[in-house]
Amino acid sequence: MITVPEFYKRKIAQQKISMITCYDSSFATIVNESPIDVILIGDSSAMVMHGFNSTVNADANMIETHVAAVARTAKNKFIVADMPFLSNRMGISTATEIAGRFIKAGAHAVKIEGIRGCEEMVRHLVDTGIPVMGHLGLTPQSVNQFGGMKVQAKTASEQEQLLQDAKAFETAGAFSLVLECVPNQIAKTVTESIHIATIGIGAGVGTDGQVLVLQDLLGFSPNFKPKFLRQYLNGYELFKNAFEQFHLDVVQENFPNEKESYHENFKNHQ
Repeated sequence: MITVPEFYKRKIAQQKISMITCYDSSFATIVNESPIDVILIGDSSAMVMHGFNSTVNADANMIETHVAAVARTAKNKFIVADMPFLSNRMGISTATEIAGRFIKAGAHAVKIEGIRGCEEMVRHLVDTGIPVMGHLGLTPQSVNQFGGMKVQAKTASEQEQLLQDAKAFETAGAFSLVLECVPNQIAKTVTESIHIATIGIGAGVGTDGQVLVLQDLLGFSPNFKPKFLRQYLNGYELFKNAFEQFHLDVVQENFPNEKESYHENFKNHQ
């Protein structure tokens, strides 16, 4: 299993880090048997698992439940839990309590969106023994401020701010950094300017690793096709076809068949 020190070693050796989201034990069992390095229990669970329109609906209880479910079966993976909306703005004590719950539930680190105003909190968590992964660029919890899911850091001043924020995360003690939906060149510049590993999503190939939402990777949402997404499976059609075939077998009395049915064996009762 990859560890916090291994993130640094991978960056130096230029060995890429793979990370996907996961929220339940069924998929965690499969991911655990794959070469994927890191599992992220993201606040995206509010959208893909609970049907909300935004990640802001994910709260500590929701994240903690998913962390525990994944951790029970993904014994060989490094698990990161998203700190939910507002949790890093309610004081160091509250943030530490929530982060501690996630670690006790089975996470190995927490992820925090944005660094401005949170430097002291990040330092406190790290000093407490809770590793912190940062998140910059398009931070979904701030979607209302951004006016939607849009590419960030497009101007020179915004790119300079992104670089300074990345360095601030590193100075505060974060061990890695997610860069989401930023131009590939600034993502590469940030990656080369800091000593901690960067993991990109919509940030080009120049980062130290890549992350995707599991349901997006598997093609479960056919209408969600952002530029950065590569679907490795048409999961929507595969699953829908399976459900349709089951329904057809039921109504046509093709399921269950004789081999799938129990038969009374009178000899066993004699």
